[in-house]
Amino acid sequence: MKLKVASSNIRFDNPKDGDHDWKGRREILADVINSFNPDLLGTQEGWQWQLYDLKSLLEELDISDSHRSWIDERMYPSIFYRREDLHVLDSGDIWLSETPDVVASKSFNSAFPRLCTWSKFKCSQKRTLLFVDVHLDHIHSETREAQIGVLINEISKINDCTHMILCGDFNESPREDVRKLIVEKLGLYDPWTAHEKPEETSHHNFTGERCDGARIDWIMLSKNISCDAIDLHRDSHRGIFPSDHFPVFATIELK
Repeated sequence: MKLKVASSNIRFDNPKDGDHDWKGRREILADVINSFNPDLLGTQEGWQWQLYDLKSLLEELDISDSHRSWIDERMYPSIFYRREDLHVLDSGDIWLSETPDVVASKSFNSAFPRLCTWSKFKCSQKRTLLFVDVHLDHIHSETREAQIGVLINEISKINDCTHMILCGDFNESPREDVRKLIVEKLGLYDPWTAHEKPEETSHHNFTGERCDGARIDWIMLSKNISCDAIDLHRDSHRGIFPSDHFPVFATIELK
């Protein structure tokens, strides 16, 4: 079964972004996503109203959020899915703290409360998929390691699916420790590395620069998922970028 998967930090609505504020780029972002036509999309850094505004512009995608009581002052990673092809079996949020069941809880010297969101999908009679979307702390490497430890521990408790995808904004280079922990503890692999693609910047601060930074936005796959192609979407429209991160697009196959 082949699927198209995307991950995109959509950048919160910030009036200080000028021409790149949400009003100026919402349709550009939606056009980019619709052109790729994903079956699954993980977003990061969206307010509830912003995510539902995006949903109104996306073709045939719903948000998996029936488990969630939204908090107005919080930004969320969120999962969009193609409703005609994927059936949600279960979903939830995990707050990346010492008390992962406590909404908006914060630990490990994190700058903000951070969380991952997950959904289980029935893809076919024999295939189920756990899709996890995360946004880690942007300041301390030790904090990110502790947060990914919570994710690994909590996801391991609930993962009874045949296949797994983990995507998100990890806020660090794949050469650091978070990816190593994901590979070792969850048994996932990085298709970007598997395709021997050169490392480049995924967060560009609305400049489009590709070399002054690290690839901090990833899609990780269980080993029974092959990847036909993976890349960053780097285009802009009349100088306006969809976000301050390049979206990650992958075409995969569930074995």
